[in-house]
Amino acid sequence: MTGRQVYDAVTRFTESPATGAGRRLTLVSAPRDVPHVLYVHLHSAAGAALSEESYGALLTLLGEITPVVEALPPDAALADVRGSLRYFGRTAEELADLIRVRALARHGVDCTIGVAANPVLARMVAYDGQRGAVRTLPAEPDAVAAFLAGKPAAALHGVGPATARLLGDYGLDSVGRIAAVPLGTLQRILGVSAGRRVYERARGIDPTPVTPNAPARSMGGERRFDRDELDPVRHRRALLSLTDELGARLRGAGQVARSLTLTVRYADRSTTTRTRALPEPTGHTAALTDAAYRMYTALGLQRARVRAVALRAEGLTAAELAAHQLTLDADDDKARRIEEATDRARARFGAGVLGPAAVLGVA
Repeated sequence: MTGRQVYDAVTRFTESPATGAGRRLTLVSAPRDVPHVLYVHLHSAAGAALSEESYGALLTLLGEITPVVEALPPDAALADVRGSLRYFGRTAEELADLIRVRALARHGVDCTIGVAANPVLARMVAYDGQRGAVRTLPAEPDAVAAFLAGKPAAALHGVGPATARLLGDYGLDSVGRIAAVPLGTLQRILGVSAGRRVYERARGIDPTPVTPNAPARSMGGERRFDRDELDPVRHRRALLSLTDELGARLRGAGQVARSLTLTVRYADRSTTTRTRALPEPTGHTAALTDAAYRMYTALGLQRARVRAVALRAEGLTAAELAAHQLTLDADDDKARRIEEATDRARARFGAGVLGPAAVLGVA
């Protein structure tokens, strides 16, 4: 057995040769240098947005394979199966195949799964091709370098369009070129923290562990465009539709949100996610729209080809338990009265009876 195949022995059952007693517990884990991280991207077979119920069920499915599952709402999760490889007697790729089959059979939901040695590589492998497949990146340094070399800078997780344009101004438009420059150069361009992060990820290094968590109490929605959309007006119109829907759902459930998360999915299947804490817990559509527009503007997308946008209202709590700052703004009071009237009309005649003019195509 080579050094690359040696398993880490943490503890082991042993017996004292003198007394036959005194057992010591030992757990055996999988090799550290084999692919063991799964990035699971879920999508409904019908192409519709994944419901919260389906998402929760699929997190439970992943929990059957490993307890180390990190929820990434609204439609993804990370799973570290290092401790499951020996238990199931299967490779990480075989476990990924099993997950995909079970998701389809039990819930009618397909998965695209990337398998690699760390979360960043697993995420990139998942988006490297058509949806609905299991793709594995070997852990060998040469294989990792070859996989990364030709990727655009924006393919690195955490490198959004604005950062990619900045790197492109210096001729660093591919991961291979980024990997070839010294750390100090990237830190002068991007700053100390961001420069180091990009430097490591361009070399396939990601020390971030998969952190088990429970999906935060949240409420979300997504809008997919018929084609890769360049028009920022249509991007904002989709956001307005989402905030109008989320606001109505929050008020209907008697809840308010403490923060809002925006996810933008691009034509190359990469994503950018931003979260903004709201000034106060709210279910007010105008406040949600203002926060969503601010996050969108801060991304500096310009002419980015956008495939879908998603919003999640997070940190939900009962509306009656949340404090509301009183205001003397007549426009705000008027907007809230209109909102109440709209909610009553929708409750009586249906959700589509009223809505923002821009969303309904009137303006």
